[in-house]
Amino acid sequence: MGTKVATTLCLCFAFYTRHVKTQEYYRMGTNTNSGEAMQFLREYDREASGMCYRVTMAQWKFVTNITEHNRRPMMDELALSSKFERLSWRKAAAYDASRVSDPLARRQLTKILQSSRASLPDDKFSELQQLIAEMKEIYNSAKICPYRQKPFDPHIPRVYSDLTNQGYTLANQPYQHYQPYTETSEYSQYCNMQLDPEISRILAHSRIESELLYVWKNFREQTGPKLRNRYMRYVQLVNQAAVNAGFRDAGEQMRAAYEDQSFRANVEEIYNQVVPLYKQLFTYVRRRLFQRYGDVALRPDGPIPAHLLGNMWAQNWKSIMDLVMPFPQSPNVDVTSEMLRKGFTPLRMFQMAEEFYTSMGLKPVPPEFWRGSMLARPQQLSVQCTASAWDFCNRIDYRIKQCTEVTMQDLVSTHHEMAHIQYYLQYADQPQLFRDGANPAFHEAVANAATLSVYNLVHLQRVGLYQNKSSDPYEVSINFLMTMALEKVAYLPFAFMVDQWRWWVFEEGVENMNKRWWQMKLRYQGVIPPVPRTEGDFDPGSKYHIISDQEYIKYFLATILEFQVFEQLCHAAGQGGLLHECDVYRSRDAGRLLSDIMQPGSSKSASDIIRTMTRGKTNRISPEALVRYFRPLELWLRVQNREEPLVGWNTSPRDLALFSHSTDSATTQLLSHSLLYLSLIANVMFY
Repeated sequence: MGTKVATTLCLCFAFYTRHVKTQEYYRMGTNTNSGEAMQFLREYDREASGMCYRVTMAQWKFVTNITEHNRRPMMDELALSSKFERLSWRKAAAYDASRVSDPLARRQLTKILQSSRASLPDDKFSELQQLIAEMKEIYNSAKICPYRQKPFDPHIPRVYSDLTNQGYTLANQPYQHYQPYTETSEYSQYCNMQLDPEISRILAHSRIESELLYVWKNFREQTGPKLRNRYMRYVQLVNQAAVNAGFRDAGEQMRAAYEDQSFRANVEEIYNQVVPLYKQLFTYVRRRLFQRYGDVALRPDGPIPAHLLGNMWAQNWKSIMDLVMPFPQSPNVDVTSEMLRKGFTPLRMFQMAEEFYTSMGLKPVPPEFWRGSMLARPQQLSVQCTASAWDFCNRIDYRIKQCTEVTMQDLVSTHHEMAHIQYYLQYADQPQLFRDGANPAFHEAVANAATLSVYNLVHLQRVGLYQNKSSDPYEVSINFLMTMALEKVAYLPFAFMVDQWRWWVFEEGVENMNKRWWQMKLRYQGVIPPVPRTEGDFDPGSKYHIISDQEYIKYFLATILEFQVFEQLCHAAGQGGLLHECDVYRSRDAGRLLSDIMQPGSSKSASDIIRTMTRGKTNRISPEALVRYFRPLELWLRVQNREEPLVGWNTSPRDLALFSHSTDSATTQLLSHSLLYLSLIANVMFY
């Protein structure tokens, strides 16, 4: 115990003294020449735009034709962009931003300094990039055997696929590292089930509890244990980068983009306001799952085992709609058959999406969009099909990549991606550093707000794709809201807790990471592991955003903000009544408001944009619109749950025992020695 306290004291001393030293140097550069700073920013804007174009074009060529020939130039451009990032950070760090008179220039300098890991020495910066690339490769290479499939006989010759059939991953972030999926000798040609699509499909559609447990557990066995040590080293490096840049830890550096001194408290307050709605939904879903799986799988008043909710991380419950549909005799909204009957094509779907925005007075897409986009899966090419919108940073070229099929889901996705394109068009005249959302949540929030008007019974009727001639409108509406709640409301606790966990690791260290993960899953989601977990399992490693160094709190805020934006668009369009029945199609007033939100990019703070959007009523993200949107469903859920003894969940000692195993003594001793060693190094560096 004494050794542990001493280690902690050494760490604290090393950390804070290092922080004081670096904060003075990096956050307050010595160059106070405002003219030189302005000249640097002009040069940066030109060079950054050119670099962004070259990197984005190389990425585009690769993901739309996955070959080794296209991979090599992409990796070269990514390496150059990393060098440019480090050089730009060092130049920006030389200036005293507080002495720059122009507030927009001061804001640009701050953005360069806050967002980068370039404060690391070159060798450690390269090590961090390599670590992230390795973790992505391990994750994307994870494969499991089919349920009840015996291991393949290694004496039978294996069949290898050619290079063009290899898969690569592309995360929706700039300057990514791309790694091919590789198959090692321990896997057979039969044990080749990957997360997408095979494992995800089983979790979504299988109702065999033992099969769900099998794929849930085995995918984690192929990710977490292999990633744990690398992630521990990653934590050390990103914390060091943050301290060098003047932050207390990497969590504070991530939160800096939100420009809110009380960010954590404000986000917690938002979460608390949606908890009552979530618990009503949770209680109803648990009862229906209990009716399906019985008391062998779950308790009628307890948490829900994570493998029963239709998703690897229990973050989206939409796939279990067949088990929880309020009115099975009334149809769920799906206009796919009507789209097929009317001869829709991918091109027509995108033209329809463009017309949605131009009907509101927004900009049409340029001709380059139609020439360059990949709107359907090409023949005889290996492509990366995840839908995404692309800005080529030259104010001319914007594209969408989507393997569009004629389905309602892809119709909604098409409008969503076109909303991103509209965002790019609106802030195109801003400097490169300001061509982004007002904070990391805004881009996704605005795109989702637009689609709330598309995936909407009233809108689908207006465009001739839906007619309810026989079913009770109330039952159809409740079914629709349940579908939306399983996707949106069920997601909120997970989206909230991911970075709560990550910030805790950055602050407190890597000991008992897995235990803390499940403590938070239980506290916020009411979800427990279906089988006992230990520290060696490292279940957070099963979530790609964690091991790929992508923040996650933005998805929580984007989900809240999309309803707030949507409600303001509805007010501008002069529509009252139920929020889930609002359609802003063809409203020029709603279009003007949407343009006012998008045009500044990130040149203004999110609080300024929200104040403009709400006409001065508030400058904060608020969940009130989301709660109002789901009010009819919440009232229905309260009626359904009135006989329940508990709305929410009880935690038993048996639940806690699933993940409360202490780290073994040898590991604890090794961790203590490692931390002491790191603190000594930090002290030596300081002196």
